[in-house]
Amino acid sequence: MHVRSTFVALALLAAGASVQANNLLDQLKEQAGAAVNSQGSSNSSGGGSALSNLSLGGFKMPAIGSSTIGSAAGVLEYCVKNNYLGGDAASVKDKLLAKITGQKKQENDFASGAKGLLKGGDGKSLNLKGLSSKVKEKACDYVLKNATSLI
Repeated sequence: MHVRSTFVALALLAAGASVQANNLLDQLKEQAGAAVNSQGSSNSSGGGSALSNLSLGGFKMPAIGSSTIGSAAGVLEYCVKNNYLGGDAASVKDKLLAKITGQKKQENDFASGAKGLLKGGDGKSLNLKGLSSKVKEKACDYVLKNATSLI
């Protein structure tokens, strides 16, 4: 009887440790994926808003400012299309697009953003495709809040 009780206790302990290890592993994967997808570039410039220092999943979000309107609009397109945003996000995107019409670099940034690549004015970029759904939702909210201030 004592052996059976010990065995059951060890099995329960191992199951609990496994769940905790899986949760930790998921968090590490999320942060590692974000770090890999967040890359710097020295040729971008532009101001960011007060939200640009937002930490999301252990890394800083790229700064969104006047030089990144195209990228922000594209990411809003990506977020709406993939159901991470609704409401007025499409309207904000359309207003941003009206500001960049005819600007080749901004239009190219829009195309990249529509594929899920956010380019920041601080030289950082973030590929939303490599993130978990929960982090994508937060990133989309971040872009929407910052983009609204650029209208």
